Amino acid sequence: MTSQWRDRLGRFGIWRSASQATPDLAAAVEQLGFGAIWLGGSPDGDLAIVDQLLAATSSLIVGTSIVNIWKDDATVVATSYARIEAAFPGRFLLGVGAGHPEAIAHYASPYDALAGYVDQLQADHVPAQGIVVAALGPRVLRLAADRTAGAIPYLVPPEHTRQAREILGPDRLLAPEHKVALDPDPARGRGLGRKRVSNPYLGLVNYTSNLRRLGFTDDDLADGGSDRLVDALVAHGTAEQVAAQLRAHLDAGADHVCVQLLTEADVSPLPGYAELARGLGLAT
Repeated sequence: MTSQWRDRLGRFGIWRSASQATPDLAAAVEQLGFGAIWLGGSPDGDLAIVDQLLAATSSLIVGTSIVNIWKDDATVVATSYARIEAAFPGRFLLGVGAGHPEAIAHYASPYDALAGYVDQLQADHVPAQGIVVAALGPRVLRLAADRTAGAIPYLVPPEHTRQAREILGPDRLLAPEHKVALDPDPARGRGLGRKRVSNPYLGLVNYTSNLRRLGFTDDDLADGGSDRLVDALVAHGTAEQVAAQLRAHLDAGADHVCVQLLTEADVSPLPGYAELARGLGLAT
C-alpha cells in the first residue's frame, strides 16, 4: 500500500481547511509541484468539494484530514467515495478520525467508534487501501496498520513520526501534518506558530496527551506553549530552513508530509506555497 500511494502523492502536499480550498487553489498547488491537497475542518460527508478539486487538476491527489466519524454516517461517506473513485480513479484518499471530546457532545468510546466506522466503510465497499486514519497513540496506529492504508497524524514532531513508523511497519502509508511559518525572523515566525498551536490545540486533550507521551512537560504546554514546543511543531525560517525541518519527517520514516502554511488573516497562501516549492526543490 505504501509504494502505491507514495508514487502518487510525492513527498510533499498541502494541508488546507476545506472551507478555504478552491479549484483555482488546487490547480496552483499542482502546478507548483505538490502532490496532494489535504482537506481539514471536517468536510461534509457528501464530499462535493473533492469532485471540484479533482476536476480542476490532472494528477493531484485529494485527501480528507479528516472526515469526522461523529458528523456523517459511514454509509453516506462510502457512497461519496464510490462516486469519486468512479470519476477519478486512484486520486482520492479518505482520511477519517474521531475528533475531540471538547467539540462533540456525544463523544464516547472513540477507539471502538472509529474501528466500527472503518468496519462499516469496508462493508460498504470502501477498500482498505482507500482509507487512512488520524492516529496519534499506539492503539489507533495499530488499527491503522492492521485495517487501513496507513496513518495521517496531526500536530506531531519528527520523533512521533519515528515512533509511528515502528508501529505501522514498512508497508503502511505515514503522512504527518506539519505547520510552517515562512519568516526569517525567529521571533515573528515563532509568534505566528504559537498563535496557531495554542488556540485551539493546547486546549484539546487528545493533542496534549500525545505531546506529553513525547516528553513535553506541563511547563511546555502552559502559556501558549514553550519555545521548545513551538519549534518542534512549527517549522519557521527561510524556505530553505523550513524545507530542512520538513525533511526531518522523511528521515524519521514518513512517506509524505502534509504542509500547513500559516499566514496572517486574509493573506493569500499562494506566494508562500511558491516560495516553499522552490525551497523544497519542487518548482520547475
